[in-house]
Amino acid sequence: QVQLVESGGGLVQAGDSLRLSCAASGRSFSSNTMGWFRQVPGKEREFVATINWNGDSTYYADSVKGRFTISRDNAKNSVRLQVNILKPEDTAVYYCAADRHPFRKVHADWREYDYWGQGTQVTVSS
Repeated sequence: QVQLVESGGGLVQAGDSLRLSCAASGRSFSSNTMGWFRQVPGKEREFVATINWNGDSTYYADSVKGRFTISRDNAKNSVRLQVNILKPEDTAVYYCAADRHPFRKVHADWREYDYWGQGTQVTVSS
């Protein structure tokens, strides 16, 4: 059974940092694009960042560019999201996602991803 498990969320103040992690199990994703998305209740899922299979291509939403960094460790079958200079508008549930097709380009469309974690809550107070 494939699982993606996020961790690292929490309640922080504006300007703080967090490191979100996503651990995959059940299969290897070392050849697959992975991404982070976020969602606020009542709103659509929003793209945050994506990284290709070997980490040499990344893409970010404009709203997080320069503040968030996505990275991966294929040996550990994991992906991380370093989130810096957090703002109240970053408050959301953050989801890790994986594309089941190997060696594809990075993509921001949530419909391109096949596996999803349960999410980790990030709350930023002003």
